[in-house]
Amino acid sequence: MTATGATWRNWGRTEAVRPLRVERPDSPEAVQRAVQAAAAAGLRIKPVGSGHSFTGIAVAPGVQLDLADLSGIIDADVATGRVTLGAGTPLHRLPALLAPYGLALANMGDIDKQTIAGATSTGTHGTGLGFGGLATQIVAAKLVTGTGELVTVSETEHPELLPAVRLGLGALGVLVEVTLQLVPRFVLHAIERPEPLTDVLDGWLQRVRAVDHFEFYWHPHTEVAMTKTNTRLPGDAPRKPLGRVSRWLDDELLANGVFRGVCALGTAAPGVIPFFARQVERLQSGRDFADFSPSVFVTNRTVRFREMEYAIPLADVPDALREVRALIERKGWRISFPIEVRAAAADENWLSTAHGRESGYIAVHRYFREDEREYFAAVEAIMRDHGGRPHWGKMHTQTAETLREVYPRFDDFLAVRDELDPELRFANPYLDRVLGTTPGGARPTGAARRDAANP
Repeated sequence: MTATGATWRNWGRTEAVRPLRVERPDSPEAVQRAVQAAAAAGLRIKPVGSGHSFTGIAVAPGVQLDLADLSGIIDADVATGRVTLGAGTPLHRLPALLAPYGLALANMGDIDKQTIAGATSTGTHGTGLGFGGLATQIVAAKLVTGTGELVTVSETEHPELLPAVRLGLGALGVLVEVTLQLVPRFVLHAIERPEPLTDVLDGWLQRVRAVDHFEFYWHPHTEVAMTKTNTRLPGDAPRKPLGRVSRWLDDELLANGVFRGVCALGTAAPGVIPFFARQVERLQSGRDFADFSPSVFVTNRTVRFREMEYAIPLADVPDALREVRALIERKGWRISFPIEVRAAAADENWLSTAHGRESGYIAVHRYFREDEREYFAAVEAIMRDHGGRPHWGKMHTQTAETLREVYPRFDDFLAVRDELDPELRFANPYLDRVLGTTPGGARPTGAARRDAANP
């Protein structure tokens, strides 16, 4: 199905484009035809998910592929816990889809608006040192390459490509199916409580290693962090879900309704932000509840914002956050959004922000009507000093040259792109910036670069 392009905007309102045309394929074969037609017309082509990336990773000036019709469960094997999904399946649909099989994602982030292909292709992650990002759960995938070929990548077919394809930035092909290794449905016991920021930073490594899932939020201009500790329990464990009134009061009225008003007021009068931050500090009282994992992992966020997130070595988190705090105080900035801190296991995916190292994540946000550039640039400089890697779907200014320095397999990934998309059919301005614009050529592989550097 083809439609005339209208203006597309992402959720954070950082990107907009009017595609030449929009296509809505309903099968892998339809995706193949769309890619082949784009190639014949000399056009670039890009799939788009929910638009929840803050970067231009999904911007499609040529042909935009809407994969909403490639959705749902294609195959499920309860014995192995493996489920194959259409690439356009939204994460928020998974709990209902997986419930009949008694399965769940091993870990999730705190937003579920993304599609499974979009979330894995940009490196979406949750928290917990025993768990990698969503892409680590992929055991097989089908994608349409730049030449229109339908390729299966799995543990038995082209297994050497899995570390690249799992987290491919949309640069290697159009994912049409992904097969996930899931786990039995489980309950999370959640404890949320305010604690002195100094104590949380001093105990960071011990806390994050001692529990299944640990994260915290810190509102600038305050002395308190809101910690979140989630403990995994069997699926038949007793549940104590949040009551409807409690959830509405905390997650909708305060976290969205009142907070939206504070952000809007702070845009016009920044001086009020520290006062309101201190009121939030006084109101935070904590919660203790237990429910099925998606209901605990995911938070409903309706206040529109812009975000930058960096992964740094796990042990660097306390010092890096202290530097950010000192920066805010030195500059006299008024920051309404909290800073979010999480952790993830090391993994083997070549462009994963946690590739080869246990990683801590520091995410900064600004209300979408505020100018984020000065704040983000200064925080980015701190993160780069700590060897930081930017989240591919969140705002940053890095380029292929600087990213090559922090990704040991960067050129190996580019070699796979040369193989699967030799004409860079899936490129766009963002990918040109972070991956470069030249296919093939004399670029050495990562192994060759390392050998040359260590004769």
